[in-house]
Amino acid sequence: MDSEIKEEIPVHEEFILCCGVETQVLKCGPWTDLFNDQSANRPKLLIFVITGNPGFSAAYVPFVKALYSSVNKHFPVWVISHAGHALAPKDKKILTTSDDPNAQEVKDIYGLCGQVEHKLAFLRTHVPKEMKLVLIGHSIGCYISLQILKLAPELPNPYVITAMVFQMNINIIHQISK
Repeated sequence: MDSEIKEEIPVHEEFILCCGVETQVLKCGPWTDLFNDQSANRPKLLIFVITGNPGFSAAYVPFVKALYSSVNKHFPVWVISHAGHALAPKDKKILTTSDDPNAQEVKDIYGLCGQVEHKLAFLRTHVPKEMKLVLIGHSIGCYISLQILKLAPELPNPYVITAMVFQMNINIIHQISK
C-alpha cells in the first residue's frame, strides 16, 4: 500500500481514565465519540484492535491506517493500549466523566484478568450496544478478545480476527458490516 496515502489518514490520540488507570486509545478516522454522534454518517461497525505485549498502541499505527484504507475509510479503527502500558504526556488531558463506570478500579488491573476487565469496561462505556464490533487481537490480545466473547454476551455479535488470520481478505469486514 502506498505510504503517501497512509500519511493522509487522521489518527486521533486520546488518554482516558479506564478502571482507574491511564489508557491510550488511538482512533483512526473522523469518529472519536460514537455515543454522541447521531449523524447519518455514524458508522454501523467499529474495528477494535487489542494489542499484544508490550501493549503500545503506537506500534500499530501503520497497521490501523492500512486497515482503515482497506475498508475505504467507511469504518473507524481503534486500538487500545494495555492498562498501565502508556502514560499521558504532562501536557495531555486525561478524559473521564463523572458517571463513568470505568472510574471503578479493577483488582489486579495489571494482571491478565485485569487487562480483560479493562478492555470490557472500555467497550461497555465507549461503544454503543447497537454497533457491530470486529475485535482484532494480536498475541495476548487474541486471548483477551476471546475472553471478551466469553464474558460479555451483551455485545452485539462481535466478530474476532486473531493474529492467525490477519492475511484473510479484508472483504470479510464489508460482509460483516451489512
